[in-house]
Amino acid sequence: MAEKKRKTVEIVNRRAQYEYHFLELFEAGIVLQGTEIKSIRQGNANLSDAYCVFQYGDLYVRSMFIAEYEYGTYANHDPRRMRKLLLRRPELRKLERRVKERGLTIVPSRLYLSERGFAKLEIALAQGKKTHDKRETIKARDQKRELDRSHKAYD
Repeated sequence: MAEKKRKTVEIVNRRAQYEYHFLELFEAGIVLQGTEIKSIRQGNANLSDAYCVFQYGDLYVRSMFIAEYEYGTYANHDPRRMRKLLLRRPELRKLERRVKERGLTIVPSRLYLSERGFAKLEIALAQGKKTHDKRETIKARDQKRELDRSHKAYD
């Protein structure tokens, strides 16, 4: 029996790691429409402006861009609509409590397809970086790049 080979889709929010310190990561499912999942499977999504908010005790991701499905008809979706995130109740309560009491934020860091073909969003409980922290991040990245270049020169 031939096994179906799946194309893995992984969309990463690189700007989030630059802007925030990630304190804790969670994996959340997303409530999607049919044309949205088809568009994600083609890799047409962007997390750069996305953020998470609590409404009525549930967690939603806002401003996450999923391009309209190319072959969608009148049933195509709104590219930037609010999408509900699926987490367990204890996780939701913990996140809501930490966001309220400490002034932390919830940032989407990665969108990928699970082994079963479901879209999953990796969200991070995060704290904003200060300007000097961002400079250190840039410095560390540049040093790593230089180190990699010097190792490649000797190979």
